[in-house]
Amino acid sequence: QVQLVESGGGLVQAGGSLRLSCAASGRIFSINVMGWYRQAPGNQRELVANITSGGRTSYRASVKGRFTISRDNAKNTVYLQMDSLKPEDTAVYYCNAIVQSGPAASSTINSYWGQGTQVTVSS
Repeated sequence: QVQLVESGGGLVQAGGSLRLSCAASGRIFSINVMGWYRQAPGNQRELVANITSGGRTSYRASVKGRFTISRDNAKNTVYLQMDSLKPEDTAVYYCNAIVQSGPAASSTINSYWGQGTQVTVSS
């Protein structure tokens, strides 16, 4: 099994910054993709940003230029630097990891989720 532990959420005023971290541990051979999703009350969970093991990133349009995703492969950790925060960024943020359990010939690939961390941006 794999566990994802998130940290860094909180309350911030509009225009402020927060940095989220998510560390993966457990039976990990490699992590193909790590990402951040968010879910606001009454809304579906949506992808915010993700990053491959090779460092390729993608962002939803509304956060481009304000959020930066990065990862430390040696630590199995992904970060989300959030700047110029807006009230509409308020949500529970979830870490996700696509994990390969072993060498390709005998491995499984599974998706794991963190417990979520609340981000609240006041106007």
